Amino acid sequence: MQALKIVLIFLLIVICVALTVIILFQEGKQNGLGSLSGQFDSYWSRNKGRSREGLLVKLTTVCVILFFVLSAVLNIGSF
Repeated sequence: MQALKIVLIFLLIVICVALTVIILFQEGKQNGLGSLSGQFDSYWSRNKGRSREGLLVKLTTVCVILFFVLSAVLNIGSF
């Protein structure tokens, strides 16, 4: 049981580092001055889900879910 806890803690640390790196790679969500005149609705803004930014958002979501699940499992196992 102790070996499983060590493996889960190691996975949690790896996910924390990956989550930090992924968040730092993401661009800001500021629209800039283009949103004032309505120019923000471009081809790039409509298809962001298929780009590198969309991939980073999906990876962030997966890492956050894994982080919460592992944290809950480690917390339950500590009793």
